[in-house]
Amino acid sequence: MPQQVIKVARPTKIELIKLRRRLVLASRIQKIIKDRVSILILEFLQIARQTVEAKRRLLDEFSQTYRALSIAAGYHGYIALEKELTATERDIGIAAGLRNVGGVRIPAFELKEAEPGARGYSLTDTSSWLDKTAQLSEKCLETIVELAELQRSLELLGREINRTKRILNALEYLIIPALGATIKYLYMKFEERDREEKSRLKRVKVLLEQK
Repeated sequence: MPQQVIKVARPTKIELIKLRRRLVLASRIQKIIKDRVSILILEFLQIARQTVEAKRRLLDEFSQTYRALSIAAGYHGYIALEKELTATERDIGIAAGLRNVGGVRIPAFELKEAEPGARGYSLTDTSSWLDKTAQLSEKCLETIVELAELQRSLELLGREINRTKRILNALEYLIIPALGATIKYLYMKFEERDREEKSRLKRVKVLLEQK
């Protein structure tokens, strides 16, 4: 399939110089974008591995929390346990920030507690299993926040990788080849003009000699 030639107002040497400069610039931009895509893909793969590990860790923490909660329920009884769990309720929040990765602003989440370290129940009046359940629950919550950050980062990076690849493909398969084809076309036009000019001069010379 022949490459599309860019329309030029007038096939002049000045236009040719402009096109050659555009080709050099487009090639430089192509290299920069290729490097950026590589950085984004490496970061994406790293976060993807962290996401898989966080999911595995969360399932393990859920399992441990459920086991500790079951033992605590057997020790205290469901009614007493529900009373103690109600007393542990407290406000929490999430501090959100941003960090820059290859020009992409991805989130950074941090779990915040209104009263760090406060349990809401007496350690002397309850079993160690209740305290262990509370600790494991906090770990689960921290991992959930971490997983939310990782998954949102994957979404944003994946979207940016696709967008940047489209730009790269446009440069590689449309813009740069079109510039190259147009430059080649102008060279051919100039050569054709030179041949016509030489042919015209020869005819003029022959006519002058005949006179």
